[in-house]
Amino acid sequence: MAISFNADEIFEMAEQIERNGTMFYRKAAENASDKQTKKMLLDMAVMEAEHLEIFQQMRKELSGREKETKVFDPDNEATMYLQVMADSRGSEGKKSLTQELAGSETIKEILQIAVNAEKDSVVFYTSLKGCVSERAGKDKIENIIKQELGHLTTLQKQLQGLK
Repeated sequence: MAISFNADEIFEMAEQIERNGTMFYRKAAENASDKQTKKMLLDMAVMEAEHLEIFQQMRKELSGREKETKVFDPDNEATMYLQVMADSRGSEGKKSLTQELAGSETIKEILQIAVNAEKDSVVFYTSLKGCVSERAGKDKIENIIKQELGHLTTLQKQLQGLK
């Protein structure tokens, strides 16, 4: 049985991923001991919140038909991936991501969790991009992918600085 999503449902998933990412970075910042790391994590939370706003605006701009029409995915690949991400809520979007932080993690452990989360987000948004028309904001999703890749770079530099 093929499962398909309409654009509204896909943007709803993306919004939840960004909400969860924002919560994760805020909680991680609370647990950070040095000011530089805390600032970097809070900055990441702000960027995730900005992504949430972009997806909310894109969702608002959908026409009634786009909210109903299922995405065109003849091989069902993007839809299957999105379903897996929706079921598990992705890495950045996992409901348990912030629950994984007990407050006793090292900064290295926090950064590694964040790196893995950002990688999963890039994969999710790349799949999402294939399901969104130019008119619906494919370029905005491409921009978010670039920003998520930037997050990966920032996190990786922080990790390398710990060694």
